[in-house]
Amino acid sequence: MKLGLIGLGKMGINLAQNMMRNGNEVVGFDLDTKLVEEAAGYGAASASSLEDMVSQLPSPKIVWVMVPAGKPTDATVDQLVAALDKDDIVIDGGNTFWKDSLRHNRLLTEKGVHYFDCGSSGGWRGALNGGNFMIGGDDADVFETIRPLFEGISQKDGYLYTGKAGSGHYLKMVHNGIEYGMMEAIGEGFEVLQASDFDYDNEAVAKVWNNGSVVRSWLMELAEDAFKKDPNLDAIKGRMHSNGEGQWTVEDAMDHGIPTPVIAASVMTRFRSMQDDTFNGKVVSALRNGFGGHAMDKS
Repeated sequence: MKLGLIGLGKMGINLAQNMMRNGNEVVGFDLDTKLVEEAAGYGAASASSLEDMVSQLPSPKIVWVMVPAGKPTDATVDQLVAALDKDDIVIDGGNTFWKDSLRHNRLLTEKGVHYFDCGSSGGWRGALNGGNFMIGGDDADVFETIRPLFEGISQKDGYLYTGKAGSGHYLKMVHNGIEYGMMEAIGEGFEVLQASDFDYDNEAVAKVWNNGSVVRSWLMELAEDAFKKDPNLDAIKGRMHSNGEGQWTVEDAMDHGIPTPVIAASVMTRFRSMQDDTFNGKVVSALRNGFGGHAMDKS
């Protein structure tokens, strides 16, 4: 199928390649013209504006939005409300807050445009080679129109249609809350090892833990890779930046009276890390950079 892709950053540019490798045609648009040129080098058609991108698409038009959550996504949706027609389709693949997704759904539905909120996991590697997607949207029949797209760009069993609008981004929010807790536990464990009386090789520890142990995981693999490059992570500060999903999970859990002490503690620790430098923070910062390309503060 032919679709438009708005947002060609580290996730979008890799997603574009994945889409095209799986037989789709992509019309790429980004405010950064260098990224548009880069996408063109991979075979995407170029658009000079959102309206130009829409004009190049067949009906019903399909547009995938991959821009930062908040005001950038709000502004993009507002433009799409004006540019699209009845029965066109919008997929928001960013980390949008699920209540914002409900609002976007109302705006687009009033125009007759079908909206799907798509939580995207797997980092830039998944975007390039087979991602994980959690997709909400009010019309299950319309989802069948875009199911082949997800079949191609996902890992095997790596996508799920979750029902009504908002449910996809809600599921991704909780996923990220779990991710916060898992990374916090890994970071704390290595900090205990660092303070112990024993001289551990962090890379070797991560490697042995990732081969047959109960805690084996991609995150442990990323830890091994980080320690291979920098045995004690001396080159980075232990600041754990946050995109907000863990905090949203805790806030919603509180609204429902659900205790989430592990996730809540991990959120608080991230806030603390912005004030003090810790080895735990170094590990989590390295893990976030490993899976998502998120920024690390250098020492």
